Amino acid sequence: MAEHVGSEATHLLRLEEDGEAENDQKISKRPKEPWRGDYVKSIVYAGLDAIVTCFSLISSMSASHLSSVDVLVLGFANLVADGISMGFGDFVSSGTEKDAAVMERMVTEWEVANRGGPQMTQLIRHYHALGMDLHDATTVVNIFSKYREILVDEQMTAQKGIPPAEETEKPWKSGLVTFASFLVFGSAPLLSFIVLIPFTHSDTVKFIGATVLSALALVLLGMAKARIAARNYAVSATVTFFNGAIAGAAAYIIGWTLRNIAGPQD
Repeated sequence: MAEHVGSEATHLLRLEEDGEAENDQKISKRPKEPWRGDYVKSIVYAGLDAIVTCFSLISSMSASHLSSVDVLVLGFANLVADGISMGFGDFVSSGTEKDAAVMERMVTEWEVANRGGPQMTQLIRHYHALGMDLHDATTVVNIFSKYREILVDEQMTAQKGIPPAEETEKPWKSGLVTFASFLVFGSAPLLSFIVLIPFTHSDTVKFIGATVLSALALVLLGMAKARIAARNYAVSATVTFFNGAIAGAAAYIIGWTLRNIAGPQD
């Protein structure tokens, strides 16, 4: 008897494997899966803003004919101040978002416990509007009603568009990652004014070096963003590069214009 059951199970497994192999041949190529990380948004947003902000500041100061020392002092002071501001802002916004999600869940739990009928009706209408058969939608919601936590999660996601708050999420970590990312990427444009000190005293050469380093950092960040989102590397790098180029050019033009129009006369 045991041998008969074992042979039937083996036969079913083989049929399942054959069916999966046949389906794999029919299904088109699987899209690339994006990289999932807890702090991707903080790293990319802070890094891009840091490069653009710092290079724009250097461009405006170079157009105003300030010395390399002035660029370094103002550049690093602005970099640290902006990094602290962005890190604290990310911490506050992430904490507020998490607190709001927790409070909203409490409200949803009360509504499900005290107004279960109307809440289930809304969920049925939502699934029906998405294309689900009315009978199937009713069946699904009735099954969810047996599991209070799942019903609350579905109600928050479907009706209010709020994903369940993660207990492991730490707003202070998001703020720290944003601050660190801002400092790391924002230092790229300023490295030229440090590395080239033993080799040249020309501020023009140092500014060209800062431009090259900024362009390289933007391209690398664009490629990293493409890797994270599973997008085209060339398109993402080009868009990111032109974002920084346009901002830097605008800052240079404004600095040069103000220097020649409103600046002190020699």
